[in-house]
Amino acid sequence: MGLLYTKYKVFHYKDKIDSLPKDKAITPPIHIRIKPTNVCNHDCWYCAYKVSNLQLGKDMVERDYIPEDKMLEIIDDCESMGVKAITFSGGGEPLVYKHMKSTLNRLSKSNISFATLTNGAKLNGEIAEIFAHKGTWVRVSMDGFSNESYQKFRGVGKSEFDKIIKNMENFKKLGGSCYLGVSYIVGKENYQEIYNMAKILSDIGVDSMKISPTITSNDGETTNKYHQEFYDGAKEQIQKAQESFGKNLEIYDSYHYQLDSFEKDYNWCPYSQVLMVIGADLNIYPCQDKAYNLDEALLGSIKDISFKKWWFENKESFFKVDPTCVCNHHCVAHEKNKMILEYLSVDKNHLGFV
Repeated sequence: MGLLYTKYKVFHYKDKIDSLPKDKAITPPIHIRIKPTNVCNHDCWYCAYKVSNLQLGKDMVERDYIPEDKMLEIIDDCESMGVKAITFSGGGEPLVYKHMKSTLNRLSKSNISFATLTNGAKLNGEIAEIFAHKGTWVRVSMDGFSNESYQKFRGVGKSEFDKIIKNMENFKKLGGSCYLGVSYIVGKENYQEIYNMAKILSDIGVDSMKISPTITSNDGETTNKYHQEFYDGAKEQIQKAQESFGKNLEIYDSYHYQLDSFEKDYNWCPYSQVLMVIGADLNIYPCQDKAYNLDEALLGSIKDISFKKWWFENKESFFKVDPTCVCNHHCVAHEKNKMILEYLSVDKNHLGFV
């Protein structure tokens, strides 16, 4: 299998990159994140959409969800536009969305690849069957390592951890080509369990484990201080896990310190035209790091207009957000933006001198 996590995927879509500047005609997005509901059945202590000291999710309304007819309209629009992929994410927990079955059935009949982020509690029944045989990937977000830790970290029932592990084990037994991964979020209360979790995931047949740090603040230095006291210990656990289980379980080490400064030196975000977000409030946001921030990142609304119509009539909206002013926080697209902007800034008279 080729690389799953790489910032260079976008260069397979040269026409899209060339269309990004303001004076070019807009082309469809490649990938869309849809947040079908803001309701969640877990209460994670670090959830970026609920923590009061993070800008992400500050205007999120938990009762919001996308009506079924609107969701199916969005999918039909995406297919006719030529969108390549849709990922369901939170907001809330995508698999508690009451119209997920009809949504997936419509997607299964399209040419759109689809995937979901999930806490895994509802990864069962018909929904699991559809993802297993028609989906591209499912990634389960985890932090705990036992039933007790799940009760403490997520405020859930006493057997939730066992249920999620069983759901993943059963999912792999369904067959199909869907890639099952786990995103393991590391903090001071679970870093010593990285190795043990890798063993559990390897034993039940999970395909990959992505290990990432808990983001505790909009300020990179504050997050780094939180991780400093156990950083080396976490890295030792990761290395040990890779050595022991790396042949059967892809272990992707994304556990690293954050930039001391999140300041940006560019005044428009190219990647928002490549991958953007449709919220459960039917608003359009430039990325998952600015979702549900109405003051700084509302690009538009599709409550009373189709997504396709809005997209092709509102290219100027993607230049409303100035990263130098409002994106001085963690940004998942920062390195990709720098790469694309450098590509677009090349002097055409010197292209031959490679």
